Amino acid sequence: MPVAAAAPLISSVQKLVLYETRARYFLVGSNPAETKYRVLKIDRTEPKDLVIIDDKHVYTQQEVRELLGRLDLGNRTKMGQKGSSGLSRAVSAFGIVGFVRFLEGYYIVLITKRRKMADIGGHAIYKIEDTNMIYIPNDSVRVSHPDEARYLRIFQNVDLSSNFYFSYSYDLSHSLQYNLTVLRMPLETLKTETTQTRQESFDIFEDEGLSTQGGSGVFGICSKPYEKYVWNAKLLEAVRDAVHRDWLLYIIHGFCGQSKLLIYGRPIYVTLIARRSSKFAGTRFLKRGSNCEGDVANEVETEQILYDASVMSFSAGSYSSYVQVRGSVPLYWSQDISTMMPKPPITLDQADPYAHVAALHFDQMLQRFGSPIIILNLVKEREKRKHERILSEELVAAVTYLNQFLPPEHAIIYIPWDMAKYTKSKLCNVLDRLNVIAESVVKKTGFFVNRPDSYCSILRPDEKWNELGGCVISTGRLQTGVLRTNCVDCLDRTNTAQFMVGKCALAYQLYSLGLIDKPNLQFDTDAVRLFEELYEDHGDTLSLQYGGSQLVHRVKTYRKIAPWTQHSKDIMQTLSRYYSNAFSDADRQDSINLFLGVFKPAEGKPHLWELPTDFYLHHKNTLSLSQTRQSYTYWWTTGVLKHLPLPFDEVTCAENRRKLTVKKFHKYEEEIDIHNEFFRPYELSSFDETFCLAMTNSTRDFMPKNVGIDPSPFTVRKPDETGKSVLGNKNNREEAVLQRKTAASAPPPPSEEAVSSSSEDDSGTDKEDEGAVSQRSTPVKVTDAGDNTKITENVVQSTKDVYGVNLSDIPSEGDLAIYARFVQLGQSQHKQDKGSQQFYSKHTLDKVINLIPISSFSQDNIYEVQPPRADRKSIEIFHAHIQAGRGNMQPLGRDDFLMYREYIRNRYM
Repeated sequence: MPVAAAAPLISSVQKLVLYETRARYFLVGSNPAETKYRVLKIDRTEPKDLVIIDDKHVYTQQEVRELLGRLDLGNRTKMGQKGSSGLSRAVSAFGIVGFVRFLEGYYIVLITKRRKMADIGGHAIYKIEDTNMIYIPNDSVRVSHPDEARYLRIFQNVDLSSNFYFSYSYDLSHSLQYNLTVLRMPLETLKTETTQTRQESFDIFEDEGLSTQGGSGVFGICSKPYEKYVWNAKLLEAVRDAVHRDWLLYIIHGFCGQSKLLIYGRPIYVTLIARRSSKFAGTRFLKRGSNCEGDVANEVETEQILYDASVMSFSAGSYSSYVQVRGSVPLYWSQDISTMMPKPPITLDQADPYAHVAALHFDQMLQRFGSPIIILNLVKEREKRKHERILSEELVAAVTYLNQFLPPEHAIIYIPWDMAKYTKSKLCNVLDRLNVIAESVVKKTGFFVNRPDSYCSILRPDEKWNELGGCVISTGRLQTGVLRTNCVDCLDRTNTAQFMVGKCALAYQLYSLGLIDKPNLQFDTDAVRLFEELYEDHGDTLSLQYGGSQLVHRVKTYRKIAPWTQHSKDIMQTLSRYYSNAFSDADRQDSINLFLGVFKPAEGKPHLWELPTDFYLHHKNTLSLSQTRQSYTYWWTTGVLKHLPLPFDEVTCAENRRKLTVKKFHKYEEEIDIHNEFFRPYELSSFDETFCLAMTNSTRDFMPKNVGIDPSPFTVRKPDETGKSVLGNKNNREEAVLQRKTAASAPPPPSEEAVSSSSEDDSGTDKEDEGAVSQRSTPVKVTDAGDNTKITENVVQSTKDVYGVNLSDIPSEGDLAIYARFVQLGQSQHKQDKGSQQFYSKHTLDKVINLIPISSFSQDNIYEVQPPRADRKSIEIFHAHIQAGRGNMQPLGRDDFLMYREYIRNRYM
């Protein structure tokens, strides 16, 4: 079945200007090139209702200016008066967060500052830097309420400038696998969806001009966002059905970071996106376990995306991703913080013998990720006083009960591992054990890649590659199933475990793209250091959002290479977390409940700050009985089991097709042209502000600055030998051990073989902590040049400053022998290249195409070619340009004067 040419729809509302009159607000939105405009009219005379009119019309720049001019003229106090403007410009923005109402009228929340944080295939991901909240009703109709200001303060406690992200063209609520799977839908399906969309919502601009090209074009696809990870869904609820979809901008909360991994100049972008669930969201001790709908506390979906940035297109580029999840134990449990204890006792709030909430939770995961669902439980199992073990026992019972009714091949896999116990043991290496678990997990779930296996992998497959799970399709591989990691807080231990699984998956991703020869990465390489820094930023951000402090235990803590100063920092983070949990979490929880629409203020009802608990807000079954009861045995959604191990959300079926908006466009239409969106030829670009130059770079930030060091990001280096430490310390730079590639003809000495073999051991060993060098490089001892360097120091720079090494006066006999063999190899290769070049030019070029050499030298490959043809008009323009450079200006015609006059009028009047 043929696959359609499809591309994500790009929102045409990326720049907004809010204009104000006494009776209305006019919100004018445009695309970045300012060639297409849309206008929203917001009524200001209604004190409590939101009245928005969207005419769904696309304006040109001239039409918008005329419209604003008429509005300005019609709203002046006196006709023809130029002193007082009837239309004033209120604010410029980049998107609408939403509309909210407390006890008075509605507010509009606008994004006024943004910052680019990542780029995925040319699709920009922005972080909200600042917002503006504007009250809509006019002062003359405003009905004031004494508690309005307090609700406004509580709402604004949710800092929208802290880790909220959005994109105009990429769906951040879904994974890369889902977004690219949608783009590869069969052609017949997209044609059907286009017909249905046209019948349901008429838009005169939908297929404009396609008939002139015989109906050919590109399908633009926009999918319905996954509301679990959308944080402004309630804020847009009032206008979702009243305005065009380009006005709707969905934001996620969590983390987004991107770094550039340079592999001998080839740019590979490593992106980490964390989506925090908006269901049952809150702070550490106030949100534990699960609610009645199967949504758990601190649920975060983490996705690592790897792609070759030298090719930008989703259809032609190489993309890979891996998804894993963290979340609280899906049971009814809580901790009472009124006791003022650092570790309050764990209490099971409700008996759940049929694992009702666990069934709802894992049903959601089966729909989104497929099977197998793997649980990595890191809580303590052996305790003097029963504390964390309560959760383990209940979770085991719930999983055992649910697995009775699932087919054995799709059963939930439960892996218990007491990480705290292994950390205290001096005989066990925590990361070694985690690496074993990570290998088994990635082999079961597989990962996503949008290209088939490379020929070299088929020809010489790695033994681990053949054991890889997931779903293999003609266009690549799909991840089926997911790892769900949890401890009690899902912060420190969970982040380290997720890093180790992500590191293992990263090796497979690099191998699938043909960038490394074996799916294995070692610690103390530039690639792993870059990835570890991303994961630490990711862990710190998520920990601040949920726990109120940064990570207490990091990857270096479990590797036991953390500096002694880290212990004092850990103590401060522990105190900060305790203070936040005891004194500020309640206010933060109220803000989150108000922002997400969990609590809606109303006249005659208790205020938010008067509620003794928010338990009833998050557990809807306490306020009303559900009419439908879920089966105790068939606990999954109908249709999910039939498609396993594939996730139901990615299957092509009628239910999923209804979530798509499909339209047809020309190939170079702005709504689907990602090249135009990324490069923006209509804007003046500055290299200093270019995002790809500012992001973290493995060569600049992690690779040592010595020239002799192997530039590969997969070479094992000393733990303190990063680009930052070597550059900052001159003594370290002078005493650093230089590495170079060993000549092919010279076998390494026995001592070096021992060092090389130690680097192939499993990651996390003590030998790697001592800075074992990789198999590719050999340590070279450098001798000083003596007094000869001092003589030339005042005249020219020393060889030490230029090359990073002092050259010896007389090379040793061993070095001379190696160099002589190297020269012989080069001469032999030169002869071979010369012979093959003569054979190729004699037997191949003459048969394929007749190229006439125009060089006087027989070895040159310069041939005569046909110059490009230029039409007459282009030649005249070129000659006029040459004459203008010489000072011979052509007289301006009438059309030139009219064009210039129109430009001045539009630009300055």
